[in-house]
Amino acid sequence: MTTAPSRSSAIGRRCPSKSPDATRPGSGDWEVLALGVAAENEFALDRQFGLFSVYRDRHDTKFWIITEADRSSTTILLPEDY
Repeated sequence: MTTAPSRSSAIGRRCPSKSPDATRPGSGDWEVLALGVAAENEFALDRQFGLFSVYRDRHDTKFWIITEADRSSTTILLPEDY
C-alpha cells in the first residue's frame, strides 16, 4: 500500500491505523461514491478490474483509495494529490 505524502501525514495526525480504510473497497464498501461509479466498482470487483473508492475520515477530509486490477497495489491519496 502506498499513500500520497499529504494523506500519509493526515493519517499520522488523525488516524493511528490506516489498514481499516484500505480493506473497505474489497468488501464492496464504496461509502460516498455516486451510484453509477459504485455500480462500476461492483462490476470491476466481480471481474478483477481496478477499483476506485471515495471516503471521508472522522474529520470530514475526503480521500481516495485506488486499487490496481491485479490487486498488487493500493494507493490512498487526497483528491488534490492526483
